[in-house]
Amino acid sequence: MKRVAISTLGCKTNQFESAAMTEQLKTAGYRIVPFNEPSDIYIINSCTVTARTDAETRRLIRRARRLNPESRIIATGCYAQVAPGELEKMPELDSVLGNQEKLRISELLESTELSVSDIAAIGRAEPLKLTSFAEHTRAFLQIQNGCNSFCSYCIVPYARGRSRSVKTADILQGIRDLAANGFKEVVLTGIHLGAYGLDFPAPTSLTALVRQIDAGSIVPRLRIGSIEPNEVSEELLELMAGSRNICPHLHLPLQSGSDAVLQRMGRPYTAGYFRKIMRRVSTALPDVFIGADVIAGFPGETEAEYNETVRLLEDLPFSDLHVFPYSSRPGTKAAGMPGHLPSPVVTERAARLRTIATSKKKIFLEQFIGRELEVLVQGCNETSGICNGLSRNYISTSFAGEKSLINKEVSLLITGSNGEGCSVS
Repeated sequence: MKRVAISTLGCKTNQFESAAMTEQLKTAGYRIVPFNEPSDIYIINSCTVTARTDAETRRLIRRARRLNPESRIIATGCYAQVAPGELEKMPELDSVLGNQEKLRISELLESTELSVSDIAAIGRAEPLKLTSFAEHTRAFLQIQNGCNSFCSYCIVPYARGRSRSVKTADILQGIRDLAANGFKEVVLTGIHLGAYGLDFPAPTSLTALVRQIDAGSIVPRLRIGSIEPNEVSEELLELMAGSRNICPHLHLPLQSGSDAVLQRMGRPYTAGYFRKIMRRVSTALPDVFIGADVIAGFPGETEAEYNETVRLLEDLPFSDLHVFPYSSRPGTKAAGMPGHLPSPVVTERAARLRTIATSKKKIFLEQFIGRELEVLVQGCNETSGICNGLSRNYISTSFAGEKSLINKEVSLLITGSNGEGCSVS
């Protein structure tokens, strides 16, 4: 039985696809081993959002070769999709497979040829099958792939193709399969979740899908992945507010608090619109966790424009922020824009935004001290007797417990926080 090790970089969609590849390979008779162990075959499921993730892919390829000089090493994922020729030059690498090729990973695993489909020509979503997940309590489910937005800084549409949705019946069956295998939470993932169903002959929506899942109470906890600010409808918020199953958690890609920068980015909203969305979300879901993405140092960003972002972040009730220093991606419109900032300036601006993020998360967590949270227990250290879990509003929580509590939802009285999560003393 040949051994296969998989390392995954990037988003929840990639994590889902790695889990689905793992299941496919197990069915085909391969044994899955940790990436840091000797293996016959190594798969690096790459990301290409930033230059740093490209470099991390190359580092993992070289590391795999050191772990077993006789192994086969395969790169797949978004970096492999957009720059196969660049990766093919690496002497350590045996094969490059595109994102679409993940559907046939067991067939292509031992091929020596570069196989990267024209992702832009893919017209419908073929869901990767997944009935289990390594975490055993929470699972991701891909409901959509691709993006039609072509924001000026983003390479993802070239790596993932046009927006295409998984059939509703396949999604419902996927959730039933995961629930039947004991999963208490399912996270809906995609590249552009808010575009779900718009490509169907009879168009539907993400809200309609979520309503159908919620009405059937298929799984105790349903979580929605990242969704664009302009796609958070009143209907969706009302549905979330009235549901026992839908978790009060939203991730909104803001990117900038300056209207001028948002326009250069190709983002379809203004800072004022974002303020209104935040107020609506906070009013509808009082304990909601609101995360956001923000980019520091976009080409041409002036000090005044940057300060507009700082003020917006300071003013609004974010729970956490993912801060990205701008990274130029060849092939995107922004790469050819004038006014690229010196690296030290970008780094300094990102550092200040991260300081705001730390403060926001601390404030958010401290408001739950003295209150009860329902926590899904994910693991327990039998040596220390400390369990860890996740609340419905996405708060990591630790408490004294035992292994038998894993995959159960428990009610905990929060007594403290450490800036990263809450605890029970």
